Amino acid sequence: MSTPLLFDRAMLEVKRKRALRRFKPGADFLMHRVAEDLGERLGSVLRQFDMAVALGGVTGHIATMLRASGQTRAVIRADCLWPETVAGTGAISLPDLVCHEDVLPFAAQSLDLVVSGLTLQTVDDLPGVLIQIRRALKPDGLYLAALAGGDTLKELRESFAIAETELTGGLSPRVIPFLDVRDLGGLLQRAGFALPVTDSERLTVRYRSMLDLVADLRAMGASNPLLERSRKPIRRDLLVRTAEVYAERFSDPDGRIRATFQILSASAWAPSDTQQKPARRGSATVRLADALGTKELPTGERP
Repeated sequence: MSTPLLFDRAMLEVKRKRALRRFKPGADFLMHRVAEDLGERLGSVLRQFDMAVALGGVTGHIATMLRASGQTRAVIRADCLWPETVAGTGAISLPDLVCHEDVLPFAAQSLDLVVSGLTLQTVDDLPGVLIQIRRALKPDGLYLAALAGGDTLKELRESFAIAETELTGGLSPRVIPFLDVRDLGGLLQRAGFALPVTDSERLTVRYRSMLDLVADLRAMGASNPLLERSRKPIRRDLLVRTAEVYAERFSDPDGRIRATFQILSASAWAPSDTQQKPARRGSATVRLADALGTKELPTGERP
């Protein structure tokens, strides 16, 4: 079965290029936060990695973190932007390898570490990409990831939905679909990873107005890349009404509005015979009740 196409890849690249050429200082605050968090997670793994790949992310923060970590001997920054696109912007370093996140050019069992930050939420076939990453890792190779989660921009989505329903009687897809933390763990298992661990963090960022939030999203290259998006410019009355709804429902007493960014984090390993395995069912030598110091009650008996 073919994978349904959700994202306009050409438009996504145009938006990223435009954001880099009009780089706005501070607009990369999410990537700074994600790179710092992934660096801390990597630091908790007490080992060296010979060949590491920083996959996507556009800004280069992940590759910079890996090279500064002291835990990698070689780092390849793989991104979908051609060097001439970003040359002279002063915003980021150039990629070492140009590739799309959907089709990875790495040989089987050639990598020791892959790290992706805020990249894979815009691929059409996420399960397929995870399988490619797992195949590219050597046995006992590590994958670290951060993706935007389901609560990201929930205030903006709700405000647009209310305003558009009022003014047009219908809805247009304006924000990309996001994963749930449980979905991410399930996808890692389906892709064949071992020992997957996922967690979630919510960041609340405050803005003077919804228009300031939208300006930051454009500066991140994160505006609407959906194939099914409306091709018509947003009507002024719709934008004004959305901003009014946002201010009415999601503002603090000082008048500033709140925007939620949920970051899903994951770590998983390529399977290896050297990894810990669960004990064989029925092989326990100590009763759980004894280990916990409690009394075991027969089924149906009230405590």
